[in-house]
Amino acid sequence: MSDTSATHAPAATPSAHTLRRGLSARHVRFMALGSAIGTGLFYGSSAAIQSAGPAVLLAYIVGGAAVFMVMRALGEMAVRHPVAGSFGQYAARYLGPLAGFVTGWTYAFEMVIVCLADVTAFGIYMGFWFPDVPRWIWVLSIILFIGALNLLSVKVFGELEFWFSLVKVSAIIAMIAGGIAIIAFGLGNQEENASGIANLWSHGGFAPEGIGGLIASLAVVMFAFGGIEIIGVTAGEAQDPKRVLPQAINTVPLRILLFYVLTLGVIMMLVPWTSITGEASPFVSIFTTLGIPFAPHLLNAVVITAAVSAINSDIFGAGRMMFGLAQQGQAPAIFRKTSRQGVPIFPVLILMVTLLVGVVLNAVIPEQAFLLIASVATFATVWVWLMILLSHVRMKHAIAREGRLPSEFPVPLWPAASYAAIAFVLFVVVVLGIVPDTRPALMVGAVWLAVLWLAYTLFVREQGRSAPDLEDATAPIPLPPRAP
Repeated sequence: MSDTSATHAPAATPSAHTLRRGLSARHVRFMALGSAIGTGLFYGSSAAIQSAGPAVLLAYIVGGAAVFMVMRALGEMAVRHPVAGSFGQYAARYLGPLAGFVTGWTYAFEMVIVCLADVTAFGIYMGFWFPDVPRWIWVLSIILFIGALNLLSVKVFGELEFWFSLVKVSAIIAMIAGGIAIIAFGLGNQEENASGIANLWSHGGFAPEGIGGLIASLAVVMFAFGGIEIIGVTAGEAQDPKRVLPQAINTVPLRILLFYVLTLGVIMMLVPWTSITGEASPFVSIFTTLGIPFAPHLLNAVVITAAVSAINSDIFGAGRMMFGLAQQGQAPAIFRKTSRQGVPIFPVLILMVTLLVGVVLNAVIPEQAFLLIASVATFATVWVWLMILLSHVRMKHAIAREGRLPSEFPVPLWPAASYAAIAFVLFVVVVLGIVPDTRPALMVGAVWLAVLWLAYTLFVREQGRSAPDLEDATAPIPLPPRAP
């Protein structure tokens, strides 16, 4: 396989230290679909709506445009360098080994924190159906189940994500169709004139909280998009990364318009935005208005699917990032060892143990301390996106300086759009510091960066302090045939 590690990396037999390209186009395509749908959409959207009112739709459109640029930048690098470790290795190559170390470990830690929240949420969701069963049993069961499946092969992971994403996508489409039917034909149990497009401006206007509310909502909106970068992590195991990654990334705008803008627009047309309090998912309004008697059970099944899918992706993403760090000499060498199925064994096992310890800590430490640790996930999302954009800019300059072949999947509107995306992400960082609820994310993030710098200084040696020599897989772009 073409994955390369850091310069001076010791030779490794393919069977021992190599991932396998077991993800088909179908797997990657549905991973791209599913990565946009999670608890951030089903429940987190309430907070964004409360901050900005109907104007939150603009925040999703603007934020989605920035995320699309992040993904296009990641896609251009992934097609040129389809390696395990993805943006961690790109940062190490183009911004320096320290940047790669910080980015890779920040992403891996983010996945652990998010996964911890997801397994806890899974236990809560299962308690809805089985209130007499202790929550820790469900948490333990899902960790062991997903962990064991991730040890089998990457194809098993891909199949799981395909079916999970299919359920989530089908549920969203059904919700949109049901909501439109309510608005257009007056179906379901609703009061007269209760729903309609006028709800978008009849309760204080389209932007009732003004520009301040719109800006404040960006912190929640951008966090909801977190995790979408996992598509780049698949580059080392996709069967045809040059074809499937561009296809998946180019669907990002459509997914954002469908899953966020259209869905939340329909919800806010169904019920006044002022009635969305956050005590329940805004999606409940669609089911209850339709008068479906088993609506809570149906929604519970959907959010359980979303949680299991997220756990599956979290373990995959963190494990592959740790594998890439080990290839660079920035993680224990044992992390490079793979099973006969091409799966990095020890990162997956360590993640499972960490989650088990984390569940215990979640039960015994004060809630405030846990929330403070979890705020790193917000900071990590913004950090990873910023590193992707900066790595891409440095790569583009290196391509021009060294006279390399032009990219096969270049970002649009270079360089203006790339610099605009960087400015927007930096603006989101400022917003995190302004909004009181997200301010701890910056403070904890600063401490986290200091801890990583200290770890890099004390523990990383030789190979880990040199930029990785990534193989350039770019092929010449064929010239169009000349006219006769």
